[in-house]
Amino acid sequence: MRLHFAFLLFIIFSLPILTFGQTAVVEGKVISKSGKAIELANVAVLGEKTGTTTDKKGFFSLEVPANRDITIAVSYVGFSDKQEHIRLKENENKTIELQMVRIATVLPGFEVKDERLGAESLIRLNPKNVSIAPSMSGGVEAVLKTLPGVTSNNELSSQYSVRGGNFDENLVYVNDIEIYRPFLISSGQQEGLSFVNSAMVSSILFSAGGFGAEYGDKMASVLDVKYKQPNTFGGNVSLSLLGAELSAGGTAAKNKINFIFGGRYKTNRYVLNSLDTKGNYQPDFFDFQSLINFKLGAKWDLSFLGYYSRNQYKVIPSDRETDFGTFQEVYRFKVYFEGQEVDKYEMAQGGLTLSYKPNKNTNLRLIASAYHTDESETYDILGQYWIGLVQNNSGSEEFGEVVQTTGVGSFLEHARNYFVADVVTLEHKGSIAKGNNFLKWGVRYQFQSVNDRIREWEMLDSAGYSLPHPVDDPGNPFPNNPAFVLNEFTGAHNTLQINRYSAYISDQWNLSLNNNDEISITAGARLYYWDYNDELLFSPRASISYKPHKRKNLVLRFATGYYYQPPFYRELRNLDGSLNPNVKSQKSIHFILGSDYRFHAWNRPFIFTTELYYKMLDNLIPYHIDNVRVRYDPTQLAKGYAAGVDFKLYGEFVRGVDSWLSISLMKTEEDIYDDFYYDYYNASGEKIVLGVSDDIDVMDSVRVEPGYIPRPTDQRVNFSVFFQDYIPGHPYLKMHLRLLYGTGLPFGAPNTERYQHTLRMPDYRRVDIGFSYQFINEGSTFGPKNPFRNFKNMWVSLEVFNLLQIYNTVSYIWIKDISNTQYAVPNYLTPRLLNIKLTAEF
Repeated sequence: MRLHFAFLLFIIFSLPILTFGQTAVVEGKVISKSGKAIELANVAVLGEKTGTTTDKKGFFSLEVPANRDITIAVSYVGFSDKQEHIRLKENENKTIELQMVRIATVLPGFEVKDERLGAESLIRLNPKNVSIAPSMSGGVEAVLKTLPGVTSNNELSSQYSVRGGNFDENLVYVNDIEIYRPFLISSGQQEGLSFVNSAMVSSILFSAGGFGAEYGDKMASVLDVKYKQPNTFGGNVSLSLLGAELSAGGTAAKNKINFIFGGRYKTNRYVLNSLDTKGNYQPDFFDFQSLINFKLGAKWDLSFLGYYSRNQYKVIPSDRETDFGTFQEVYRFKVYFEGQEVDKYEMAQGGLTLSYKPNKNTNLRLIASAYHTDESETYDILGQYWIGLVQNNSGSEEFGEVVQTTGVGSFLEHARNYFVADVVTLEHKGSIAKGNNFLKWGVRYQFQSVNDRIREWEMLDSAGYSLPHPVDDPGNPFPNNPAFVLNEFTGAHNTLQINRYSAYISDQWNLSLNNNDEISITAGARLYYWDYNDELLFSPRASISYKPHKRKNLVLRFATGYYYQPPFYRELRNLDGSLNPNVKSQKSIHFILGSDYRFHAWNRPFIFTTELYYKMLDNLIPYHIDNVRVRYDPTQLAKGYAAGVDFKLYGEFVRGVDSWLSISLMKTEEDIYDDFYYDYYNASGEKIVLGVSDDIDVMDSVRVEPGYIPRPTDQRVNFSVFFQDYIPGHPYLKMHLRLLYGTGLPFGAPNTERYQHTLRMPDYRRVDIGFSYQFINEGSTFGPKNPFRNFKNMWVSLEVFNLLQIYNTVSYIWIKDISNTQYAVPNYLTPRLLNIKLTAEF
């Protein structure tokens, strides 16, 4: 029995060795659909531990079991899995070729920049990046903020500034229709959804300056988005802790109609509950969009773009506790609230585009669009606060507790603001391509109507005294009894109707020199008139790109032009709510010198882009930024400049997936016309302050002109990274990282002159990271009754926002005590948060 048992154990443990001895060899090549060899593809036998990878030429050799059915499986990031069923005899050698098909799992490994885009300082972004970039606000803007020259210091907002411009200086188009954003929004918490629905996007073009004459009249940037025109039925659904999205598209009437619809719902209550201000947050954001295209004939097309959004933000704050100060001196700001805030933003926009193509080179379009917004901002909030000195000695029993109260007071804020605006636009655009020439033109009429009612005020109280507090006069039997004065008050009712007319023409020439060098020249101009103040503007623009034949991997570019920005409405309104009819258009002259250098490193493609720019600014309207609200002072004018350099390295840092890093250095300043103050000196030559110093019998005064001061968007250094990676051998398990760093922005105390706004916020630092696993892909197969059989792709994501738990500052609340000492209490942004998202494509 013992001998039989030992023999049985010998057979069992020897079976794998005997089986392994019956082997064969499979060798071959893995290629793409275009025939290009795929390096480092994973080749293995399903159910076996053996495997290998392909070499630089796509070849592989693998020892496999013989005399049984096996499945050769090949996988590589960005391609659908390939399987081949074979059966080989012992010692047989078989050669096979495996062709893989690229899928939508990840993006192509190279950014596309065709010659026409290169000449016009436009870059093309891949829309797939938008769906995978970890971001709290989401949307196309999450990717834009990682580009050179683009900055943002608020993860709750989709707004961004470009090369020293503010949020109002960016153009956004969707299918050639200009998009507007709400006017009364004052913080990122209220903002909700941006217009662009990333699930519906097919094309994204972006320019940070030097854009062509066909784009409208703003000074900083242009974002040109095109929506999909599906030819088969399909869609996308996404669910997360921050909301849900659904889009679907297809064809009808024998392909004479194609359509796409998209609906989104967002609630950031989960995010807002993490802020310092606690309370009952009830954010509710919803929008619906559609694009329907009708094929009217062989040469005629009609399309309709529709949009409706309803955003409501309600909060009943309860309390707030914020620690601020320095390491040596820590203060605590504690507030108890009463009241509530209710904001509503309802917008609708629609556009009809009639297209006529008499031949393949000519495109004529007639576009009619209308925009309507109805907004309200109402709040009554009473806050009672204490400011105390915190014990920061870790050895003390009172460590972390308030040991001295330095200020007590309250504030009452009230607003009843209502804004209604309508914009109706009729325009014609055309283009003709003939040989090496591409001509574009357009004319446009726009009617704008605004009805704005604003009434908001703030009352401050410190230690029982209303601020501003009149000077006490003890002992005077007839004291001065001034009228009660609020700290801030704005009240007005404005109605406005403006007619605007514009036209443009642009031509491009693509030339090939005798030495085969290539030159592309674009020149054009815009003409603009608006009747509010009878201003006529002429804006010439030009760009040139040069590609030497001997260095085909290098492209040099130069662009220049005049960029006027006529006021819409916000720039016309004074700080007291009244309108200034004398405001003229702001002006920016761009000079941009850039290059694209293409190269290979580690056998992978890369592009290194450099742009050096200088913008001459004039007729500027000074402003300051409070969170995301831009407040202009049209009673003043300024000149200024913005200068800097942008670098971007784009390519396959990890094989098969694209990533990039950007570095921007920038400085922007302005000099306000007729801006000055006086310094006063006593007889000894010492500087004195009137109303404070007693020695004022003999004095002298010196007029001081502040000169150039930093603009509110003067962010000197900006660094950003968008990085993708995947687990080797598991291409469907991926990581996406978004890193943003920007130096501090200038700011100053309220009710002070602009030249005094030279303080700096702390640097903005943020890292968002996401992990995704795609468990259904183009290579997945299901039975006829499986509920997942209709899904093309499905993946689940875990996102970690603010990975490093850095409390960034977005703005300040200013508190005064009775001695008129001001405390700047920071308003912090979000801490570290988690988000889970499920996305499916069908």
